[in-house]
Amino acid sequence: MDNPDHKEVRSQANFPDESTLLNISELFGMLADVTRLKIVMTLKNSPLCVQDLAAAVGMSASAVSHQLRLLKAMNLVRFKKAGKMKFYSLDDSHIDQLLNIANEHVDEE
Repeated sequence: MDNPDHKEVRSQANFPDESTLLNISELFGMLADVTRLKIVMTLKNSPLCVQDLAAAVGMSASAVSHQLRLLKAMNLVRFKKAGKMKFYSLDDSHIDQLLNIANEHVDEE
């Protein structure tokens, strides 16, 4: 038995297209990993090289490099070269805003 009111509710839902929904899901999936979240939150403060970032989050440089590759592929971080060194930072202010909103939400509980 199909309730006609359910059809109206479904028609009022304003979802982005499937591709956008998939991208949003992948973004949250990327940030759902505690290790990657630590890296991203550390980069909120200032750009860091892999070695300093590894020391800050308590991981090996190779493990941090692997996570940075994943984060870069999702456009969450970027880097600038200074000689032979790469300094990583958040890709844009939206990432910082997203982290701030998530932190505020968790603090409300």
